[in-house]
Order: sequence, then structure tokens, then C-alpha cells
Amino acid sequence: MPELAEVEHFRRQWDSAIGHRVDKVALHARNRVFRGTNTRELQQQLAGARLLTSAARGKRMLFRFSNDNWLGLHLGMSGKMQTARPHFRPRKHDHLVLYQRERTLVFTDARQFGRIRFHHGKDEPLWWKSGVPEIVSRGFSRAFLDRFLLRHRKAPVKAVLLMQAGFSGIGNWMADEILWRAKILPSKRSAELSAGEREQVFQASKFVARESLRIIGPDDSSLPRTWLIHQRWGTGGKCPRHRTFLRRATISGRTTAWCPKCQK
Repeated sequence: MPELAEVEHFRRQWDSAIGHRVDKVALHARNRVFRGTNTRELQQQLAGARLLTSAARGKRMLFRFSNDNWLGLHLGMSGKMQTARPHFRPRKHDHLVLYQRERTLVFTDARQFGRIRFHHGKDEPLWWKSGVPEIVSRGFSRAFLDRFLLRHRKAPVKAVLLMQAGFSGIGNWMADEILWRAKILPSKRSAELSAGEREQVFQASKFVARESLRIIGPDDSSLPRTWLIHQRWGTGGKCPRHRTFLRRATISGRTTAWCPKCQK
């Protein structure tokens, strides 16, 4: 599933279209990605509108168009975005295609766990507004983290890191990366974390989010080889610190990898 950094990467793919007008809109109106969306209004309003700005929050994106139009995208499990040539021909899983004079903006989702939303109005849509601070922002403070961990004190810390109400944009691999850097066992209950361990989670969360956004790419290939992510996927993976074989288990329904030597 695309996480914070991948979402930011895909958002930037469409930024080349800012300031330019949409000439035509093509979409698969009956597909699941449009659930709850008035596709006819989307098609009518975006045709002729200019893309003005874009933003990302966690795993969601919002594109603001002229004439008070807003387009919301969530990539789900397999969603992708690209900029293609002007005469692009949509394929089966290209659910939304925005044609401009010099380019085409394409949203693709083979499994359709993603979502496309539309809003027409002067103010940003209610479904975009959220009280959850971005991890790289000042709002994600040590006090906020402590309160959130306390609220979910009976849950494994890995499960808590996957909760979007507290750790916006964090997914499976980023949660494992954070806990590996914090040297904390993923199955450890939040209530069992010491003040020092909570500080380690806080600092590791900031680091992983910030560096992922800085390095940014469509997948993990651009991340440093010293990161856990390059070892966590397959069997035989080793801890980047001291080459101990990683262990794996399912925690809260997600495959989890950790080092038995340095994560306690």
C-alpha cells in the first residue's frame, strides 16, 4: 500500500499541470473508486477548469481547480498516478483521465481500493479537514504522541503506529522502520513503553517521515541500503546493524519484521 512518501511522490507527478486548463475528462463512472461521488458533476465541472494547487495529508491528496472545484484522491492498495502524452488512450484500470493541451493526468487503480472524490464549493470539502497533525509538523509533538499511546495503551505498539488518527501516512513498512530505529519490539504493549522508549518512537517517527519525503520515489529503491526496508520483505533478511536474521510474525493482521537482538 502506498504510504506517506509514495503519496507525496505521486502528488508531485501532477504538479506540472498546475496553471493549465483541463480540456476533457474521461472516467469509468460505475467503478468502485467513485463510490459516493457524483461523476456527472465531476465531469462537467472539471472540463474547462484550471488546476491551481495540490496538497497531501497522510495517504490522501487534494487538487484545487478554478471555479471552486476540488478533487480528492486516495491511492488505496494499488493506486498510481502519472503524467502521459496528450493523446493518451485509457486502459481498463485508468479510472480518471484529465486531458490538457500538453499532457494527460491519469489515475490508475487495478484493485479499486482507492477512492476518487469531488466537491464543488468555495471552501475545502469537509472530508478533507482533519485534526490529525502531519508527523513532520510541529503539531505532532511529544505530548500528542504520549496522549495517543496512552489512549491505546492495551494495543501492541506496531498496531498503534498504523492508526491514521495518530500516525498520519504511516503504513506497514514505515512502522517497522520506526520501531527498528527505536529498538522496540513491535508486539510490546503501548502501556509498557518507558518515557525513554516513547521518546525514541517520537524521534524515529520524525526521522523516517522527514527522510522519506526528502528522498522520495515511487518505491523503496531510492532509500539508503542501511534502512530495514531492504531486508524486511523476503526470507533470510538480516538486521542492517549487525546482520542478525530478522524474525517475522503477523501483528494486527500485518506482516511484521524485527531484529531479535536489538529490539526488546
